[in-house]
This record gives sequence, C-alpha cells and structure tokens, in this order.
Amino acid sequence: FFRYSKRGFASLYNYSSSQNPRVFLEVSKGESSLGRMIFELYKNHVPKTAANFKAIATGENENGLSYVGAPFHRVTKGFMAEGGDVVNHDGTGSSSIYGERFEDENLSLRHHKRGLLTMLNSGENSNGSQFSITFNKTNWLDGYNVVFGELVEGEDVLSQIEDVGSRSGETEEKIHISASGSA
Repeated sequence: FFRYSKRGFASLYNYSSSQNPRVFLEVSKGESSLGRMIFELYKNHVPKTAANFKAIATGENENGLSYVGAPFHRVTKGFMAEGGDVVNHDGTGSSSIYGERFEDENLSLRHHKRGLLTMLNSGENSNGSQFSITFNKTNWLDGYNVVFGELVEGEDVLSQIEDVGSRSGETEEKIHISASGSA
C-alpha cells in the first residue's frame, strides 16, 4: 500500500512502475539549451494518455505530430508550465494520435507534487497534445485534468523554466522544446 524510500516514508500517491516508459524533452530558451528533462509516463494507470504523449514525443505516429518546436506558451511561477500546441504553436491548437481530441482517463490520480505531467483541456473529454508540468501541488485540478507522468531527471531544467515565467504566465523569452524522444 505505502512505499518507502531511502529517506523513509515516500508518498501515499506513488504511481511509478519500473515497467513504465520514459521520454525526454530537451528545452531551449531562445537559441540556448536549458537542458534535458526525463519523464516517466504512467502507462500502468493511464495507458491511452501515456501512449499519446510518447507517440508525439518520439514522432512515431501516422499524423506526423511532434513536440519539437512547440513552445511553452504560458509559464506561471508557482503554478505550471503549459505547452504542447503542436498545431499552431501558440496555445490555441491541439491534436492527438487518436484524432483532434480524446476522452479523460483515470481522473483519480492526484496533482500532489512538483514535476507532474498533466493534460491541458478545454473541458471534459477534450485531451489532445497540450500538457503542463506542475511547479507545486495543484490539488484544485484533481478530477479535472489527467495526471500522466512525473519528472525523474532534470529538476534544474524545470527550475530554469519556472524562473523565466511570471505571475501572468508571459515569458521574458521564448521557451520551446528543441528535441524529444524515448529515454
């Protein structure tokens, strides 16, 4: 039921599994690389959502969707970085490997910590390519947005992304995904 780490009690919400796939996002600010983040995708809890993200991250899909070049169009300090618009690259477009949108999957996973991947949507069953990475616990999103992964390497990169953000979500310089794939 509960998992323990080297430091003792870990978390009531441990969704990790050694069988889950990992992907990387290489992030740049302007022309300068900020580094690489590696995420574990919760295929064991949200297989359809994890498969969608992985297929877009690797570019291995029949629709030609890829996160390469997609910006983080909103970065709100203390909240989250929002990105993944593979259509318009401005936060207004979204698509998935299943079509324009796909249904919510397992809304019981919690937004309980920093570094979680969660789907952005425009209402019930409207998931596509857009996602966010949490900077803190965001429990008011529980039951509304699908949590589908977590940061396992690259906390320094996530901190650099947050540092470029603002309270309004506007960034001082363009932050974008310069490479992505299986890790």
